[in-house]
Amino acid sequence: MRNYPVIAWVRHIFYDLRPFLRQYIVEDDLEGTPYSFAARNLIYNRAQGKSDTQPLGTERNVREDGYTWVCHSMAPSAEPDKKPRVTIGNEQSSQPYNASLLNISAMSFGALSGRAIEALNKGASIGGFYHDTGEGGLSKYHKKHGGDIVWELGTGYFGCRDKHGRFDPKQFADQAQIEQVKMTEIKLSQGAKPGHGGMLPGSKVTQEIANARQVPIHQDCLSPSGHSAFSTPIELLEFAQNMRQLSGNKPVGLKLCVGMPHEVMALGKAMLSTGIYPDFIVVDGAEGGTGAAPSELSDWVGMPLEDGLVMMQNMLVGTGLRKHIKLGASGKIYNGMGMAKHIALGADWCNAARAFMFSIGCVQARRCDKGTCPTGIATQDPQRQRSLDIDIQSERAARFHAKTLSALAEIVGSSGVIHPSELNPHQIITRVNAAQSKSIIDIHPLLPANSLLDAPKDTAYGDWWEAASPDTFKPIKDITQAMGKTLSAHNRGHY
Repeated sequence: MRNYPVIAWVRHIFYDLRPFLRQYIVEDDLEGTPYSFAARNLIYNRAQGKSDTQPLGTERNVREDGYTWVCHSMAPSAEPDKKPRVTIGNEQSSQPYNASLLNISAMSFGALSGRAIEALNKGASIGGFYHDTGEGGLSKYHKKHGGDIVWELGTGYFGCRDKHGRFDPKQFADQAQIEQVKMTEIKLSQGAKPGHGGMLPGSKVTQEIANARQVPIHQDCLSPSGHSAFSTPIELLEFAQNMRQLSGNKPVGLKLCVGMPHEVMALGKAMLSTGIYPDFIVVDGAEGGTGAAPSELSDWVGMPLEDGLVMMQNMLVGTGLRKHIKLGASGKIYNGMGMAKHIALGADWCNAARAFMFSIGCVQARRCDKGTCPTGIATQDPQRQRSLDIDIQSERAARFHAKTLSALAEIVGSSGVIHPSELNPHQIITRVNAAQSKSIIDIHPLLPANSLLDAPKDTAYGDWWEAASPDTFKPIKDITQAMGKTLSAHNRGHY
C-alpha cells in the first residue's frame, strides 16, 4: 500500500471479487466447490419449475476415477413409487412417524434468518416432508406454518436449558409434546465441524435469537464440544430414553459424524446391554456444511458419509440391532443419484441442507459467517431479509423436493423395482481407475447378520469390537497394539 497504492487497491478489489468471478466466469460447470455450477443449476431449475432435462449427453468423464453409476434392468418397472415414505419408530415408541425419503437437514435459527426458516418450514408443510430445527432451538418461525418438525438438541440444550446451560426436562417436555414436533434428536457431532461446539457470532445474536436460545444478546453463542447430560454410551441411551418419555413416547434418535470406530461399536454394545434402542440414527458426512467452522475441522476431521454410513450399517447388522433402528444419511445430497446410492448402501432416507438453501435462493456467496448474505437467508439484517419472499420460496422448496423424488423414482424404475428400499449395493458401480470398476459392495464389504456377536474376529472390525465398552467412550485396550502395529503412541520417539 505504501509503495504501490493504486496497484494495491486494484489487488484488494480483485481479491474480494475473485470468488464471484471464478464461480461465474472461470470455473467449468462440474468443477466448482463446494457445489458445482451444474449442481446448483439443477436445483434452481427444479425449484423454479424449469426444465431439468439434459441435451446431447453427459458432460461427465465416465473414465474418471470415482465416476459412479447405477446398474439398470432389462425389465424396468413401469410404476415406481414417486412419493416413497418410511415409518420411523420401533417397539419402544408409541407415536411412529411416517417420513418422506427426502427432508430438510439441521439448520438453526440464528445461522439462518427467520424468513428463511419460515420459507423452509412452509415448504415442508406444502410438500409433506420434515424440517430439522438444528441445535439453535425451536423458534416461533419453525411453528408458524405447521410443517413437521424434528427438534434437535445439541450440547447447548437451546430452548430447554437452565441458567447454567444444563438440560431442563420440564422445558423440553413442554415443547416436545406439541403436535408439530414429530421426533426429537440428540446431536453428538456434525460433519462440518465434528468434535466442536456450535458457533454463532455475537453480531447475529439478536434479541429474538437470544430469547429462542436463552443466551445473552449480542454475545458470541458457543455451545460446548461435549454433552453435560451424559458421559458414557449407556448414559447416552438412558438420556435418549428419558427424552422419549418426556416427549410423549415420540421417536428419538441420534445424529453424528462417525469418528472413532470403537465408539460406534461401544454404542452397539450399550444397546445390547441396556435393551434401549434409539428409533433412528442420522449419519452426517464430513462433506457437510455449516455457516462457520474452523478450516482444519471442516477439511480434515470426520468420516465422509459413504464410509460412515457403511460402518454404522455394519455395526447394526452385525449386532442384530438393525431391525430396531432406521438409518438416515446427510451430506451433500442434492439429486436422485445421491439418494439412490446412499439408500442402496443402507440408508432408509436422506436429509439435505444446502440443497434446500439453494432452492430458496442461496447463490453460494459464502458470506454465511459474516452476516452479509445477499439473499437474506444466512443473515439477521432486516434489510437483507427483505429479498426473501416466503410464499414464493416455500413453493420452490416444495417443488425441488417433489422433482428430486421424481428423479429418484426414474432411477428406481430403471432398476426394475418399485420402492427405493429395494435397491441393493451391488447395483452401484464405481470406477477405481481407468481400466477397472467395482461394485460398492466390493469396496465397502457388508457384514452378515449377527457376525459381530458370533465371530467378531472374522470381521474387519474385530479389534475395534474388542476395544469397545458400553461403560466408556474410551478404548479398553491398546488398539494400536491390537492391530499389529509395532509402535504405540507411548513409545514413539519425540523430536
